[in-house]
Amino acid sequence: MEKIIKQTLLSAALFTLTITMAFANNGLISVKSSHNVKVTADKLEQILNDKGMTVFVRIDHSAGAKHVGEVLRPTELIIFGNPKVGTPLMQCSQSAAIDLPQKALISQDEKGQVWLTYNSPDYLVKRHNIKGCNEIVTKIETALANFSKAATMP
Repeated sequence: MEKIIKQTLLSAALFTLTITMAFANNGLISVKSSHNVKVTADKLEQILNDKGMTVFVRIDHSAGAKHVGEVLRPTELIIFGNPKVGTPLMQCSQSAAIDLPQKALISQDEKGQVWLTYNSPDYLVKRHNIKGCNEIVTKIETALANFSKAATMP
């Protein structure tokens, strides 16, 4: 039990330290990027592939808008996951499947700043009333924080 508490506290500290320039809003965590949307998305996709994650699809919403004669600031969505991680979460609460696989939104705001945004695992725990999955949730939190940091830092 003491080991789990220490791991949880360490993970929480790591998460807080690695998500500098980040904020949580409505269950979303947004991390400020040092790169443009394409470079941030490219870096994230490469990191995910290198870590053995499956990248299911990358959607360029700006290209979609252009295709129908509309304009949208650079906006891309990467949908990714790993059944080794997602399945145990769904076993704790099957409704979590509605939020899986994971998604990362890379977008440019009205001031030109690029953000990488993803769902907070803590929000998913609350949303789906997940109990008994602290270890897997901590693993997901740490992985998402690390992926985001690596994709957004210079």
